Amino acid sequence: MHAEIALTLFAVFAVLALLEVPIAFSLGLSAVATLVLHIPERSLMIVAAQTRNALLHEPLMAIPLFITAGLAFSKSGVASRLVRFARLLVGGMPGGLAVVVVLVSIFFAAMSGSGPAAVAALGAVLIPALAQNNYDKGFASALVASSGGLGIIVPPSIAMVIYGVVARVDILKLFVGGVLPGLVMAAALTGYVVVVSRRRGYGVREPWPGWGAFGCAFVAALPGLVAPVVILTCIYSGFSSPTKVAAVAVVYAFVADVLFYRDIKVRQVLGIFSEGAVISSQVLVIVAAASLFAWVLNYTEITQATVVWLKGAALPGWLMLLIINAVVLLAGCFIDAISIYYIFVPILLPIVMHLGVSKLHFGVIMAVNLAIGQATPPVGVNLFVACGISKVSLTRIARAVFPLVLVEVAALLIITYLPWLSTFLPSLLP
Repeated sequence: MHAEIALTLFAVFAVLALLEVPIAFSLGLSAVATLVLHIPERSLMIVAAQTRNALLHEPLMAIPLFITAGLAFSKSGVASRLVRFARLLVGGMPGGLAVVVVLVSIFFAAMSGSGPAAVAALGAVLIPALAQNNYDKGFASALVASSGGLGIIVPPSIAMVIYGVVARVDILKLFVGGVLPGLVMAAALTGYVVVVSRRRGYGVREPWPGWGAFGCAFVAALPGLVAPVVILTCIYSGFSSPTKVAAVAVVYAFVADVLFYRDIKVRQVLGIFSEGAVISSQVLVIVAAASLFAWVLNYTEITQATVVWLKGAALPGWLMLLIINAVVLLAGCFIDAISIYYIFVPILLPIVMHLGVSKLHFGVIMAVNLAIGQATPPVGVNLFVACGISKVSLTRIARAVFPLVLVEVAALLIITYLPWLSTFLPSLLP
């Protein structure tokens, strides 16, 4: 009976996916169809209860707030001011503007918590600037797409909110745990772009404009530079929930614009909240659908059977972690991050805990995997955003992103096998 349910679930999901039905509807409809066919007397009750329970978790309230904060920072022009300051800081070195992409992505990621949001905000400024400075446009687009993945590693991260809900882990500790791994990923990307820029002759050395211009650029970028500090200070000062941290981020975004920039007009405020509500509803629909799919999958007992089988395989711990990374990376090529959390975490978490890997460390590993997945075809969302901005074909960007993905995978392995990178800073929290 359970085998038949599992077969129906995956068969319907595969058909809907092949028909290019959006992932939320593919997950939800396959779960509903399976319930109606195999558990008709309880199907409506299960659908209502599971979708309701999936959205009742208090930390999920942080998602619309972080999305709204990211939109506010994007509209305020903080991205262009961060780019200006970073160009003055490192523009004179070989591949300086490419390094700017990585540096600014770190700071904007710490304001938006979303990879696609970072790519959209920064790509409009940086991709044309890179092209004007002798960079190949495909390489420029791929670099912005890859760097945008830092948005789900460094705090605050919407993806980590989802993982914290699914795995029942302290989300604030997850946020802090992503700091050092995010810097490792950024360092790997920086090293690569510097080497490639030197070999290919990318970039034009920018003359030093003088301390006066540098000071003005620093002051203009200061609200963006301070934003990550404000968020981390809130976490370390004992804010009890990610929702409160997210609320501080929203208030800071609007106050910083009023005091420093005044780029957001009064008539735009309602639009920002409306856009945030639309994007948040899309995310929460995926949460509800993925949760229902995960419940049906768990009902088939495939999850338990997989855990038992993998534990019985008696593979070395390092090899098991390598296999798990490969599975999640492959899944990230086809499925969005939220769905992966709901489908794979219940299966993989008991296995990694059996290997002695903490929930916190595994959450960071998952986030890094899914950050890479955002820039891998065929469903890498960052690639599509960069493609839309640059008007470069997806095929060309996919070719250019492949070496960057390899660099990120190397960073992933370092983060996987050096757990203290994920656990040291959280251990300092009260």
